[in-house]
Amino acid sequence: MKTISSDIAFTPAVKSQQERFGSRMGYARMEEQGGWEDKVTGDLKSFIAERESFYLASTGSEGYPYIQHRGGEKGFLKVLDENTLAFADFSGNRQYITVGNLSENDRAFIFLMDYENQRRVKIWGRAEVVENDADLMAQVTDTADRVERVIVFRVEAWDVNCPKHIPRYHSHEQVQSLNEEINELKKENKLLKQRTTA
Repeated sequence: MKTISSDIAFTPAVKSQQERFGSRMGYARMEEQGGWEDKVTGDLKSFIAERESFYLASTGSEGYPYIQHRGGEKGFLKVLDENTLAFADFSGNRQYITVGNLSENDRAFIFLMDYENQRRVKIWGRAEVVENDADLMAQVTDTADRVERVIVFRVEAWDVNCPKHIPRYHSHEQVQSLNEEINELKKENKLLKQRTTA
């Protein structure tokens, strides 16, 4: 039986709950079309290039999940090819939970949010910690300052969630730009009031 990419999340227990709550038929139709994407498309690559942060999930040997926030300049999560993402792992609080988890279980998950446009992307795959690889390091960052390693993520499936319930947030730069525009309009309004009262 052919493996369907969405089976990475739609386990038998999940499908049982979908059946119980009435959504299984719709997802079964999606599965007939091959399930979710399993390669990085142009749209996903563009989406990733605009992100300044994401969440990386791993699982410890005791079965507990761990989610870690990763942030940087836009595009710090790199698309190396249609199957592979990577990012520089900078020194942080030195707990090494993700690194430890991945040393025992390479299954991982990336969750990307675009609050402004109310979009979210979920990516399942396997992650590997790579140390002392200068060529790979050069592909993911132009600075070696505080970089401890590279984490390489092999994409197995990804899906775009619906925008429902995503709050709309704006970046600091967008708010700053709007504040500048408001201040200019206030000045213009003040001048207009002065002219009409003169």
